Amino acid sequence: MNNTFKAAILVFASVISLGAQAAGDIEAGKAAAQKYNCFTCHGQDYNTPIDPSYPKLAGQHKDYLEHALIAYQRGAKGPNSRSNAIMEGQVKQLSKQDVQNIAAYLSSLPGSLVVRK
Repeated sequence: MNNTFKAAILVFASVISLGAQAAGDIEAGKAAAQKYNCFTCHGQDYNTPIDPSYPKLAGQHKDYLEHALIAYQRGAKGPNSRSNAIMEGQVKQLSKQDVQNIAAYLSSLPGSLVVRK
């Protein structure tokens, strides 16, 4: 094998690895959701929140969940932010990888969300 081919394989493997990491890890997300007590407000199945004004998270789109968690981390600062004292406190300590993992886990769950035509 020539060096150019070896380098191409190495670059390809690195890109695939980064893509998998960015996708989030469902099992790590499940552990993080438990660790940070997300079920306390959103329900054990993440589909029956304790208050009807709280969102159902099970089955929600992964990219939407990531965006929402990051917006809560920003608080009321800047564009694309969300202001909610409870959520700001809950998500402040999440790393970027935690956000991706939790979003992957929640989006993998069966939910009652539907897409209307």
